[in-house]
Amino acid sequence: MSMTSHRPYLVRALNEWILENNCTPYIVVNAFEKGVQVPQNYVKDGQIILNISPLAVQGLSIGIEGIEFNGRFGGIPTRVYVPTLAIMGIYARENGQGMIFDQDNEPPPITPPTGPGSSAGKSAGGNSGKDGNDKSGPRPSLRVVK
Repeated sequence: MSMTSHRPYLVRALNEWILENNCTPYIVVNAFEKGVQVPQNYVKDGQIILNISPLAVQGLSIGIEGIEFNGRFGGIPTRVYVPTLAIMGIYARENGQGMIFDQDNEPPPITPPTGPGSSAGKSAGGNSGKDGNDKSGPRPSLRVVK
């Protein structure tokens, strides 16, 4: 089963966490990603850092497809749109805490083990004797239950 990207959910949650800790959320954006709408004269080395705090922007919307808001750059009102894949990270300006995202689209899904012959559970220890090295007892295993 294919799932949607987890990145927009993490961005939304981290933004809320940063704000609740009375810090200023900044996002790092790949300004050359398809669909990014930012003032290009503020782009440096292909990136732009945007302050998305409620004091800096109006109409902030963090959706599945991207982030959009109205901001001011050099006093000029500007509509900004950043697709989710262009968001490279989100952090608090005051202490740098946050998250940088892998620039590959998404990590591959973890495949659950299938049946008793799988390697799952083989590294989880079994029964141990006095010295902790006896693994002759039954080993735990995982099964997919449908």
